[in-house]
Amino acid sequence: MAKDVLCEVHNCKYWATGNQCHADEIYVVSHHGKHARDQKETDCQTFIPQH
Repeated sequence: MAKDVLCEVHNCKYWATGNQCHADEIYVVSHHGKHARDQKETDCQTFIPQH
C-alpha cells in the first residue's frame, strides 16, 4: 500500500501542503470499462498494465 498519496488539484477539499492527499480512501477509474491499456485511459498517473 502506498505511504503517500499525492494530489496536484489545489482546490480539492482533501489537498494539503506538499501536494499531500488527506482523503480516507482513493477511487481510481478507467475511461473504457474495466480494462485500461495505458495511463491515458485512467485517472491514475501511476498506472502500469499488469502482465
